Formats: sequence, structure tokens, C-alpha cells
Amino acid sequence: MRGHIVALGGGGFSMESDNALLDDYVLSLVRRRRPRVCFVSTASADSPAYIARFYRAFAGRCDPVDLTLFDPPSLPRRPARTADLPAFVDTQDAFYVGGGNTAHLLAMWRTHGLDRLLRKAWRRGAVLAGISAGMLCWFQDGLTDSFGDLHRLNDGLGFLKGSACPHYDGEPGRREAFRQMIAKGAPAGYAVEDGVALHFIGRRLHQAVSSRPGAAAYRVAVRRGAVVEEAITVQCLAV
Repeated sequence: MRGHIVALGGGGFSMESDNALLDDYVLSLVRRRRPRVCFVSTASADSPAYIARFYRAFAGRCDPVDLTLFDPPSLPRRPARTADLPAFVDTQDAFYVGGGNTAHLLAMWRTHGLDRLLRKAWRRGAVLAGISAGMLCWFQDGLTDSFGDLHRLNDGLGFLKGSACPHYDGEPGRREAFRQMIAKGAPAGYAVEDGVALHFIGRRLHQAVSSRPGAAAYRVAVRRGAVVEEAITVQCLAV
């Protein structure tokens, strides 16, 4: 298993329209000269505005396409046909999953079998990337606001072991809620600030990179009865 997962705690075109460093990093992992990159916007209920932002950010840098499951109003794009999902997924080099509601994303993917198709693509070497909900979905567990307040997800895809929390510094209460979740028995995991991405090759953490100086990521676990944060070395991509 040599596929890549790039889990963005925050950043990329969704949050940093004037800073393409994390998106460039995702593209650099694809060996094809002009990679086929699919934006999966399920978590935002296939927001047309979000899809348009993806095309503005990636046009001219790859062969962009989007996959919609909610059938939003038409846009000048080349969406995939749900009936042809296996063939479509098999032709893509990278999948970039947007933010939004993680619980809705998981339910829709499982209904259409997209979860199984993405696992197959990952195993053949595709790049899976995503921000916020698009980060959290790959793990076994994590902290989500899909149900209103912050709650434990406990229903992730499990491509990556453990739990995760995006926006660790960017949204009030997340740090405290994630630490409490770990203290109550959730599996140890990763806490990632905005502007940081964790790059996994297979299930192994290869490195952490950031689009801004000073952004951090942590391993969070219970040690000797107390929750501890172990800082992960982060390579800043900004010059």
C-alpha cells in the first residue's frame, strides 16, 4: 500500500486563496505531468460556490474535475456521472475533499459506495487530500461539529489509525474538547492547526508541512493517566 493521504487541518484554496503552498504540495505528489485531480464537495452539499473556487484555484495547473452526489445547479464544469463511479474513480490521480459536514459526507459516500472506491484508488497509489471534514474522514475517529456542538465522530473510514482534530488553533473550544475526548477513551491521534498538513504514505506519517511560519501539529495521547501533546516537527514551505 503506497498511496498518499494529505490531511489539512486548515488552509489550501478553501482558506488561503492567496497562498497555494499546500495545494502545490498535493499536486507535487502525483507523478503524471498533468495530473487528473477530482474535487469531492460532498461535505458542503456540493456547494456551487465551493466548486467554482476549486476550478479557479486549479485551472491551468492540472486536469480538474468534480464529483457531485447532491446534483447542485449546473456549472460550467465536467462532473462525473454517479452511475459510472467505478470507471471514473479509476481514472483519477488525486482526490481533494472539501470541508463541511463530516457525518453527511460519510453517509453519502457509503450510500453510493464511494468509500470503497476511494480505498481501492488509495491502494493503487492515488493521492487522497482534504481539509477539515476532508481531513477527518480518513481516520477512525475524531472531533466533529457535524451535530452542532463539538462531539466525538467515532465513525470514520479508518484508512488511517487513530483520531484527528483539524482547526486545532482556529476554532474556540477545539483544543479542550479534543483533549477531553482522548481522556475519556478515544484513540490517540493527531491535532493539526490551520495551515498545516500531515502527509501519510500508506498508513505511516511521512512528514508535516505548513504554509505559514509557526503553525503546529501534535500527537495527543494519554500517558501515565494524563493527556499529553507531543509536538510534531513541521517543515514550513514558505520562504
